[in-house]
Amino acid sequence: MSVPRNTGNSVVVNLATDNSETVEFADVDDVSPMAWRLLRVAAGYEQRGVEREVDDLMQAHLSMLENGTRGLSNARRQVLFDLYTADLSPGQIDAIVTNF
Repeated sequence: MSVPRNTGNSVVVNLATDNSETVEFADVDDVSPMAWRLLRVAAGYEQRGVEREVDDLMQAHLSMLENGTRGLSNARRQVLFDLYTADLSPGQIDAIVTNF
């Protein structure tokens, strides 16, 4: 996976697919509450585990993000996206973000 680049209010991540195509997606503004939850679970994290990994982020913030009742700042969502996708394949990320 390439390094995310900030393009104003969105962050674009280039992912190389299995056939070496590059797919641009994942504006963190467009990740749905369900996709946030699925990314977290696919990455093997419980909400309390994320709270331990990310400074100044509480389990309640994640719960509200995943329920769609509160949004986090773009910077915070990018930190979460990077944490969750570090060990996921481009195909996994694409399937979750695109379909949910």
